Amino acid sequence: MSEGAKPWDGALVRTWLESRFVAARADQVAAEKYGRQRQDDCDKAAAEEMICASLKGKEATNDQTAFAEELKTLLARDVYVCRGIYDDDRFDRHVRTYIRKLAKMTKTNEGFANLRRYQ
Repeated sequence: MSEGAKPWDGALVRTWLESRFVAARADQVAAEKYGRQRQDDCDKAAAEEMICASLKGKEATNDQTAFAEELKTLLARDVYVCRGIYDDDRFDRHVRTYIRKLAKMTKTNEGFANLRRYQ
């Protein structure tokens, strides 16, 4: 009764990355309105935006293995630089968490069809 593994769909992955990029920008704007009490949310949205922006135009999105390798390369970096963040350590932690989430999604090939803003 189990289905075979779903084939990798690069177009779907790029669409998902684009939708998450737009949602992260909106989340950043919303968090900025609340000031100091929502700085962590702003850093989290900035991390998501940075990763999605760096991946959405890559040719690696067409192949599951290449995309997983691209994520491993991003995760191996020592420092992540982005403007407009509040806490560098917290931002680095959010970036690594988001990359791990994408790596898990890539490994299982699930979740890329979910285009809702809040996930």
